[in-house]
Amino acid sequence: MKMFQQRIILSTLVFASALLLCLQPQSEAQTKRKKAAPRSADAAPTPTANAQQFEQLAAQADKAREAGNIAEAIPLYKQALTAKPRWNEGWWYLATLLYEKDQYADAAKAFNNAAALNPKVGAPAVMLGLCQFRLGDYDTALANIINGRKLGIGDNVDLARVMRFHEGMLLLLKSEFEQCQRIFGGLSYDNVNNEQLFIAHGLAILRIPMLPQQIGLDHKDRDMIRRAGYAEHLIAQINVSDGQREYDRLIADYGKVPGVQYAYGRYLLYNQRNDELAEAAFRQEIENSPSHALARLQISYIKLKNKEPENGIALAEEAVKLNTRLLMGHYILGRLLLEVGENSRAVTELEVSQRMSPDEPKIYFALARVYAKLGRKADADRARDNFTRLNAAVQAAAAQGQLRATAIEEGDENKPPAPKQ
Repeated sequence: MKMFQQRIILSTLVFASALLLCLQPQSEAQTKRKKAAPRSADAAPTPTANAQQFEQLAAQADKAREAGNIAEAIPLYKQALTAKPRWNEGWWYLATLLYEKDQYADAAKAFNNAAALNPKVGAPAVMLGLCQFRLGDYDTALANIINGRKLGIGDNVDLARVMRFHEGMLLLLKSEFEQCQRIFGGLSYDNVNNEQLFIAHGLAILRIPMLPQQIGLDHKDRDMIRRAGYAEHLIAQINVSDGQREYDRLIADYGKVPGVQYAYGRYLLYNQRNDELAEAAFRQEIENSPSHALARLQISYIKLKNKEPENGIALAEEAVKLNTRLLMGHYILGRLLLEVGENSRAVTELEVSQRMSPDEPKIYFALARVYAKLGRKADADRARDNFTRLNAAVQAAAAQGQLRATAIEEGDENKPPAPKQ
């Protein structure tokens, strides 16, 4: 992990310098200095040091950094920043050097200053998040990484991969398994190949909220996690034959371990589109893990999409009883009830799911249908309007690469039918 992160430092320095150059003008003295970072000229030195002293300190700091003398460069940047606290590039270079020296607390402070001075540039926010990840401040780290990603970091491929991987790991810790699996799959598709990614894949599909670095060589489940992850990695690389072979071997060796059959079932259902084998895997998971709510729910969904709703209701009801906070449980149960004409029960379940996730378009799609069946025109119209608005937002986010992922991956639904008059 550390070696992978260190690869971003040099390319990130070059990239961020270019961005900062676009954002800030240079003074005449700064333009004359060769090989120096682009300087902002929006703030004069403090009374404690004149412009000439600042330029001298900045030049010395740049020279030390370019020569690889990090220990010498750090105090020089600090002195220059004391003279000129709003020196953007100085904060960036100081922060990256501190990060390189594993001084993450001080680096975070410097990146925070760089981010504040450049609120439209994503790289400082992302690097701040990476520091906070190292410091164990995971919630704040995730917020800053997401913010930096949305602001944009240009075409810095190395930083983008590190950013995505850390966002995935942080989502993994929050049990956002499908969302982080999507991120890890994207990295695999982009031909990232390393053990940390294989372990991350395995943790995600086995629904284990841990960091890859917590799965050491002596961890009792490392082989299972790694093999599950490697199978998923191959599938994400569109290497279906090798991925299937790895899954077959995983099932042969670990088929009775809780979580494995569920992972295999999802692969069969959403990658192979084999409902029959997927249902068999989910039923085996229920045998291995009698309280597995999601395995029941996946079978219920298979029945729903195959137009056998009456055969899915009992399992969906069991899933909801096992986990009352399972959003997809109430949603799928509501849809099953709607399909068999139990509209009053259906609206109750769908409204529960709506309260749990008020920004989910497909819930309003289903609500528009059930309200229409119940003759509640005004409610149906509101649900339809909410669906249209939220679905447009989801599509816009998807166009920017911000995709949602859930335990159950439904087919596309465009718009609800017109409610009854």
